[in-house]
Amino acid sequence: MNTRSTILLHSGNLMPVIGLGTWQLTDDTAAIVARALELGYPMIDTSADYGTQPGIGEAIVRVGATRESFYLVTKVEETDNAYRATRKNLSELNVEYADLMLIHRPPDDGVGEVLWEGLRQAKREGLARDIGVSNYTIEQIRELTEMTGEQPVVNQIEWSPFGCSREMRDYCRDNHIVIQAYSPLTRAERLDEEALVEIATRHGKSPAQVLIRWNLQNATVPIPKAHQVQHLEENLDVFDFELTAEDMIALNDLNEHYSAFGSLPYV
Repeated sequence: MNTRSTILLHSGNLMPVIGLGTWQLTDDTAAIVARALELGYPMIDTSADYGTQPGIGEAIVRVGATRESFYLVTKVEETDNAYRATRKNLSELNVEYADLMLIHRPPDDGVGEVLWEGLRQAKREGLARDIGVSNYTIEQIRELTEMTGEQPVVNQIEWSPFGCSREMRDYCRDNHIVIQAYSPLTRAERLDEEALVEIATRHGKSPAQVLIRWNLQNATVPIPKAHQVQHLEENLDVFDFELTAEDMIALNDLNEHYSAFGSLPYV
């Protein structure tokens, strides 16, 4: 496994196994994303409400990245017209298509079947290669699929050893849905946990690198955010070691449904 490794989506398309998250990356988005692309980050994750899309578009131009050289994820909001929002997102990013378009969160009054139909239209027109959801429960994914006849390829959710769900993991595996892990580093809130530090020290790695590696070995796709070049480099330097079976069990035992935002919406 390396930075160019991919995971197969049920659509038949491939997605990188790691990416860069850009939520709250607003100090100098263009410079950070440009450096990430130069370092070899294969995937960038964004959304209109992050405020980072124009900076990402600038970074793509700055480094001269071809559209085919990186994987792009963006999102529509629960109050959007999904088709129009997709076109607006692409305009902000100054690209012709997204590899993956997500419903950012389910609307209050249902599972978002109208939003989903807008994304399906965008996909038919080549504006998105794949479509998925974010912050959905198992029941919401099941209902959306039953109502529309099309299953999401991805559920992007907060995911770390401290906060995850065996039921969600099993459901997604059984239905060939990939879990994209946002805030996989717990927003740095749990990096000093004794068990995590012990494993990291034994491998000569940082606690953040262990959390990323845990995701990779679970076939979940981490999209850690980084504001500093040092952390950009560190978060990508996770392909030269492997957690043991005992390490994985110890990390799995840390799960307490922790959320850096207060609660996990899918639990």
